[in-house]
Amino acid sequence: MHDFILAKEIIDELKRISQEKKLGQIRSVNVEIGTIALAHDGFEEHTEDISLENLQFGLQSIAKNTEFSEVKFNIKKVAGENWKITEVEV
Repeated sequence: MHDFILAKEIIDELKRISQEKKLGQIRSVNVEIGTIALAHDGFEEHTEDISLENLQFGLQSIAKNTEFSEVKFNIKKVAGENWKITEVEV
């Protein structure tokens, strides 16, 4: 579940970047993901880390039938507790 929420956040950020920079067809996006553990019910003991496989599936599912349907998402696990888009290739 959290993987899809994060995927939606990434797609939303990609839309913002694309509009702000007036990008054409985007070919690939590099995303760095730190250790993001989210609790689905607010209890810290119920946290679960983001699955990169599920995140990739979520990105492809959300991007389907949008201007990002052909984008290749390259996800890299890094140190830290955040995520960021590091590169957008057009």
